[in-house]
Amino acid sequence: MPLNDERPASTSSGEDQGSDVELSSERYDSMTSTSDLDCSRESFTSDCSSKHCTPSSSPPKTLTLDEVMESARDLSNLSFAHEIIVNRNFHLEPDSVPQDSLWKVVRDNVHKAFWDILESELNDDPPEYGQAIRLLEEIREILLSFLNPGANRMRTQIMEVLDMDLIRQQADKDAVDIQGLASYIITTMGKMCAPVRDEEIKKLRESADNIVTMFREIFRVLDLMKADMVNFTIDNLRPVLQRQSVEYERAKFQSILNKTPSALAHTTSWIKSALEELLSATIPTEQTKGQGKGQRALPGPFQVLNAAFLGILTWDYNKSPLPETWMTDETRLREIQRQLQQCQVVNEVLLIVYSTIGGPIQGLPSLSDCVKRMTSVLLDGMHSPDFNLEEALEGVSAQICCELNRSLTERSYTALTPALQATLRGQICSITQKDNPIRTLVG
Repeated sequence: MPLNDERPASTSSGEDQGSDVELSSERYDSMTSTSDLDCSRESFTSDCSSKHCTPSSSPPKTLTLDEVMESARDLSNLSFAHEIIVNRNFHLEPDSVPQDSLWKVVRDNVHKAFWDILESELNDDPPEYGQAIRLLEEIREILLSFLNPGANRMRTQIMEVLDMDLIRQQADKDAVDIQGLASYIITTMGKMCAPVRDEEIKKLRESADNIVTMFREIFRVLDLMKADMVNFTIDNLRPVLQRQSVEYERAKFQSILNKTPSALAHTTSWIKSALEELLSATIPTEQTKGQGKGQRALPGPFQVLNAAFLGILTWDYNKSPLPETWMTDETRLREIQRQLQQCQVVNEVLLIVYSTIGGPIQGLPSLSDCVKRMTSVLLDGMHSPDFNLEEALEGVSAQICCELNRSLTERSYTALTPALQATLRGQICSITQKDNPIRTLVG
């Protein structure tokens, strides 16, 4: 995701930027001067009253509710488009709620009351068609929304058959053919739906006994068809968005920055911390001309970004919010972090095994692959709250000892002694300790 393109105001347009050191110095000076401004910068996701960071002589500008809501809409659109671009399997599902939730109970009761009223009205003598006509009108609008702009014949046919004025006149004379209209609606849905919904249409045709049940099922299938239409549109939009993703995301994020100037507070802090970490690790170099004391060479922009990205892989969400430019990829980032942590544990186990056993198992890629697969399977789900890592590592060490004994005996080596097995298990189980040297080395 693009960052702010704005350059420091102190940079002259005529200067020649000849090296990474000068460019890095310029950016670092800009970030340092920005941090000196005496104002609080909060993320647009956490504070609706974000303010411009202006000189003390200028009064602060408070964002209006409309500006905040517009920024929120821009962020929502940006997140949605970004997900379509990077996730080929992204699609929308019809609304579903947990089975035991209060929301489902309330929704089911409201729906039941509605359908009970409809059934009561249709069973009156003479029948009352008010609710039924409103349902037919809603169904007509949904069917029309499925049509392409050029489908004039189908559009005309739907408007003629589901002519609300004519149906109301028929209702006044108790001459409405509800069953015939429902049959036409189901036939039309069969022409419009995706092949995957053919079985649903077949079930609709078979449920013609109760008109209320049939209407309820018609709306259920229409919801499925709406989800299908949305997903079809997403699939068609994906190639277009992928071709223009960089320009679109840059423009959209710049629009958010224009409305909420403090929107990059956490991103700025993230980049500055990476730069400061590099500066603290840089060895001072002696100046060849004039001055006798050493001066630290500023790292280049790519060094800063590399250090910042490495920091993202081990980001602690409890200490600091994620930088704003990573918000749309937070789910994927968390998954990468989980995979990285699992790989670290697997590497720690392998390092312990090979350093403990030594020569007899060296140069056996099949054994190494087997131990890796075995460890990865037993550590699967290690990030869940109820996962017991110590217990899992005990199982890992037991399985590894069995596999090592099998491999050693097959190649005419002596099996592991009980004392060596106990040592190996103890070392593997000890990697849960934060000060473990193997954990420190791999981490």
